Amino acid sequence: MARKSTEIVPGGIDAYIEKYPQEVRNRLHEIRGIIETAAPGATETVSYFEMPGYLYEGYDYHGMFAWFSYKHPHVRLHVRPPVLEEHHKELENYTKTKSIISFPADKAIPKALVTKLVQASIRVMKQKSNAPKKPK
Repeated sequence: MARKSTEIVPGGIDAYIEKYPQEVRNRLHEIRGIIETAAPGATETVSYFEMPGYLYEGYDYHGMFAWFSYKHPHVRLHVRPPVLEEHHKELENYTKTKSIISFPADKAIPKALVTKLVQASIRVMKQKSNAPKKPK
């Protein structure tokens, strides 16, 4: 299992994508483009969990709010909990965990859905950052 890095280093996504066969690379490029459009100005990195991820500095969890990965036979989008639970009706036909939704690698990535989930993950991150701190 990949471990998270304590340092965020921008870049590395192209090398991650190039590890896979061409048909998978096409889907990985597709989900990458959707995330980039949904989160303008976000920093790309693979230094956190060793998978492509996106961050806005200044928030908890190193500002990370979305990741993508490939695990045969799916391209997967990772978002902050509770995003998938909040959208459970829309996601009934997909394989998912608490924070990962899986899309078949042999089908187009649902752009509107990924956009909505990424934007919801950003919202959750910002809301958590603005929440009152619990006393210790």
